[in-house]
Amino acid sequence: MGLREWWDETVVPRIIRFGCATEAIMELRREVVPLAAGRVFELGCGGGLNQAMYDRTQVTSFAGLDPSPKLLEYACAEAEGVAASGTQADTADWKADIRAGFGEAIPFPDASFDTVVCTYTLCSVNDQAGVLAELHRILKPGGTFLYLEHGRAPDANVAKWQRRIEPVWKRLFGNCHLTRPVSTAIAEAGFAVTLKGARYQEDAPRLAGWMEWGTAVKPV
Repeated sequence: MGLREWWDETVVPRIIRFGCATEAIMELRREVVPLAAGRVFELGCGGGLNQAMYDRTQVTSFAGLDPSPKLLEYACAEAEGVAASGTQADTADWKADIRAGFGEAIPFPDASFDTVVCTYTLCSVNDQAGVLAELHRILKPGGTFLYLEHGRAPDANVAKWQRRIEPVWKRLFGNCHLTRPVSTAIAEAGFAVTLKGARYQEDAPRLAGWMEWGTAVKPV
């Protein structure tokens, strides 16, 4: 294994799990994730940081996808822990189908899910528009897409530095892009977007700290 492969497979998953689990970010997750209901799909489920936040009285089944073997280990361990911590009734309803794969080719049929969830994942996919098209495809008409992402800052000076730093940033942090739009890209993919919040994260550098979160509905 070369240095680049070792870094991507061993170091980056630990950086992601640590960096995406600050208290400020977990607070935002708690605002978004519990809104999921019915048949739920989570893109970028690796790390398992959202697992305990789902309302098991509302979620009837759970499926997740992530390309990182190490992050999937974390996700599977979290799923087992969540199931073990519940009552007999809600544990029976918690069906976790966690798979390895990429968002550009989600291995589920059209209109399979009532809710899709994506947190801090659209920044690192290879083809953002292609992934959003796949999420649109697997969501049933009238279904809800819950998102929480970081992306392109609205301030020109911050955006300038994002563009300058992004080539190196991507190589160090698992293809994480700093300059991608969030809510506008989701709207352009055919969703009706309701922006719930947008701000710089106080505990993060501005170039990586612009956060947007909200709900997006697939039209009937």
